[in-house]
Amino acid sequence: MITLLRVDHRLLHGQVAFSWTQYIGADCILIANDSVPNDELRKTTIKLAKPPSVKLVIKTIADAAEALKSGVTDKYRLFIVVESVRDAWRLAKAFPDITSINLGGVKAREGSRTISKAINLLPEEIAQLNELIQAGTEVEIRQVPNDRKMLFNECV
Repeated sequence: MITLLRVDHRLLHGQVAFSWTQYIGADCILIANDSVPNDELRKTTIKLAKPPSVKLVIKTIADAAEALKSGVTDKYRLFIVVESVRDAWRLAKAFPDITSINLGGVKAREGSRTISKAINLLPEEIAQLNELIQAGTEVEIRQVPNDRKMLFNECV
């Protein structure tokens, strides 16, 4: 069961990993990213941030979608973390059972618009999120669980 799909450009890191994992009761973290599976340094860094009692799986976006579709992840309370809105959009399009996305951190880039303190989106990312919202997906903005939940469509 997917408990949370989070977009965070830092992927898994420190207190956020612990606070979200504990808050949602996750027992498995799935990092879905196309470059991390082949990057030993990033994999090591992510492994260090993982809470000790939680399983960690690192897959490409396509492999993550296949794992979700196959049902192999059904036995877990799954916390999925992706690096970008595009990755969340790709995963949600491939696996429509994803009904909620948390925007936790998207860094500023040339041409991006500041939506909230830690969320900076390009026009195509706003379009992708609006497409998901039109399909019934909730998109919310919160860095940590104690922050006030803001719906994306109230901020743009």
